[in-house]
Amino acid sequence: MKGKEESKGSSRQRGFYEKHIKRPQDFLCASAALLVLSPVMAATALLVRVHLGSPVLFTQERPGMGGRIFKLYKFRTMTDARDEKGDLLPDADRLPPFGRMLRATSLDELPELINIWKGDMSVVGPRPLLVKYLPLYNARQARRHEVRPGFTGLAQVHGRNSISWEEKFEWDVQYVDNITFLGDWKIIFQTALKVLKKEGITSGSSATMEEFRGSPSSEDAGGNRL
Repeated sequence: MKGKEESKGSSRQRGFYEKHIKRPQDFLCASAALLVLSPVMAATALLVRVHLGSPVLFTQERPGMGGRIFKLYKFRTMTDARDEKGDLLPDADRLPPFGRMLRATSLDELPELINIWKGDMSVVGPRPLLVKYLPLYNARQARRHEVRPGFTGLAQVHGRNSISWEEKFEWDVQYVDNITFLGDWKIIFQTALKVLKKEGITSGSSATMEEFRGSPSSEDAGGNRL
C-alpha cells in the first residue's frame, strides 16, 4: 500500500477516515476488484487487440497527490490514424464504435485498478488530468491535488464530460473539503448508476472533452475570491 499520505504544502486538516481508513479501504477494494474482474479484463484486452491492435494498454503520465507524477493505465480506445502529413487525426476520427463502447461502459478504465492498488490513485477523488494542465490552474483549482486522484469523483456523478472545466474543479474542491466514508460510498453507487445510464460521456461538442486552457482570473495569489 505504498504512496505518500500527505499532500505537499497543504495545511488542510484530514479527518479520521481519510487518515486511517480510506487508503486501506482502497487497497482492499482494488485487490478484490482485480480478482473478481480479471476475466472481464482479460476478455477486454483480447477484444482491444483484435479491434485496435497493439499496444492493448494506453499509458500516460498524470499528476497525482501533491503533483507527483505517476503512470496511468487504461485500455486503448483510439486508433493511430494519421493524415498525409503524419499528424494524428482528431479524436472523433480516431475513436471507432468499439472504442466508444469501451468508454460508454467505462471498461477502458478498469486497468486503473492497478493504480489504486499501487497507491497512485484512490477509488474516489478528483480525476487525474494531464500534466500540462498543472501551470494553468489557479490557486483554488490546484487544491484538487491535495488528495489522491480517483477512479471516480463528485464531478463524475454531477455531469462528467457534459459540464464545464470550472464546474468540474468546483466539485473537486468541494470533495477535498468534505471527505467522508458515507460520502465516498454514495459517490461509488451514484457512479454505478451513471455508467448503467451512460450519462455524461461526451461534452456535447467533442468526442471526449475539450482541452483545458485555463480559467479567467477570479482569485488572487492566495486563492481568495476577487
